[in-house]
Amino acid sequence: MSLRLEKKWTDLTQTSISSLPGQLGVYQLAEPDGSIFYIGYAGGHSLFGLRSELQRWLEKRAGRPVRFRYEVNMQYTTRHQELLMLYVADHGNLPAENTDVNIKQLGRLNPG
Repeated sequence: MSLRLEKKWTDLTQTSISSLPGQLGVYQLAEPDGSIFYIGYAGGHSLFGLRSELQRWLEKRAGRPVRFRYEVNMQYTTRHQELLMLYVADHGNLPAENTDVNIKQLGRLNPG
């Protein structure tokens, strides 16, 4: 299994969200060009798991095209941090919308 989330990107639409599982996991959001602007997770407080987290983003970014990909994962907090660390290793900073994360509290990965 690769450290990176390598699933295919999907357009964030009401139709694509309705087919999502109501399970826990992690997700990435990107602009149409593929540049990731947020890495999040659906945890125990997410009413309908991935479906409700992505619905919230669909409403927040109404009218603007967004792409997403996700991974069902019961260890979502660990996986979330891992994806953030990979992003920082690749880009030197956090995704623009991950303002709730303190980069100094993340570990470091060298994906080599």
